[in-house]
Amino acid sequence: MDVAPWAWAAVVGFILVMLAIDLLVFHREAHTVGMREALAWSAVWVALGLGFGGVIWVVEGGHVAGQYLAGYLIEKSLSVDNIFVFAVLLGYFAVPPAFQHRVLYWGVLGALVMRAAFIAAGAALLARFHWTIYVFGAFLVVTGIRMGTHDETEVHPERNPVLRAVRRVVPMTSDYRGQRFFVREAGRLLATPMLAVLVVIETTDVLFAVDSIPAIFAVTRDTFLVFTSNAFAILGLRALYFVLAGMIRRFTYLKYGLAVVLVYVGAKMLVSEKVKLPIWLSLGVIVVTITVSVAVSWLRTRDPASGTDPEVVR
Repeated sequence: MDVAPWAWAAVVGFILVMLAIDLLVFHREAHTVGMREALAWSAVWVALGLGFGGVIWVVEGGHVAGQYLAGYLIEKSLSVDNIFVFAVLLGYFAVPPAFQHRVLYWGVLGALVMRAAFIAAGAALLARFHWTIYVFGAFLVVTGIRMGTHDETEVHPERNPVLRAVRRVVPMTSDYRGQRFFVREAGRLLATPMLAVLVVIETTDVLFAVDSIPAIFAVTRDTFLVFTSNAFAILGLRALYFVLAGMIRRFTYLKYGLAVVLVYVGAKMLVSEKVKLPIWLSLGVIVVTITVSVAVSWLRTRDPASGTDPEVVR
């Protein structure tokens, strides 16, 4: 897919404008994000992501649009699994609900920059060293198997080496000072715990990217499609967090669905030189697998007496 520089500039510009509107208009003042607001923003970001896929369909056809949509669904599905980690991190640092959107906002912005760097590096490796496709494929297969056979990974922010280094180098206040990351007291510039939270979220996202970027390269090698599918999926992560954080335990079997998807796309990479699997087959596998895993999760975690999740009700 030959993409003109102006198209890249237009997409990046649109993303920055939407982020600015989100921060400067709708979240200028700190407030706790309610369910209705979170659902509305989730709908907006999903509509934008799918709408962009529609534009690609009109301009480039269904095959290219299918590649974009497959990448979008992979990243969106992995994002749901990542929300659990965000919930643990925000709880560990006791981030007040009114300040959570701000730290997630800057976390997502940093994630976009890091993902762009990962995508550029991955594309360069695949272009120069063709054998790396087998490395990526094998890595995804192993990651999928580990995800499906291991218990949930515990999160230990206090062991984060980058956070420990920041705390040693940067003086930090003992409590939050509104939404600010830095404050000046007695002529000294001090960081607040908000910076510590941001550091952990950003470094944790590096681990997320190691899984998701190779997975998207398995369905398309086009860097424009890889970036845009990744970006539109990540942009809705903040709103999705406020929708799902309170009931994330109901997605018990999602990790098994994600494991199947990762093994499938990894195997697809490994056999790509001999067998060309159609994109619509990959899209179907992703949609069916994730749908089944989510449906089974909700059915198996329902309270038989009320039909709801006891943890959510409380």
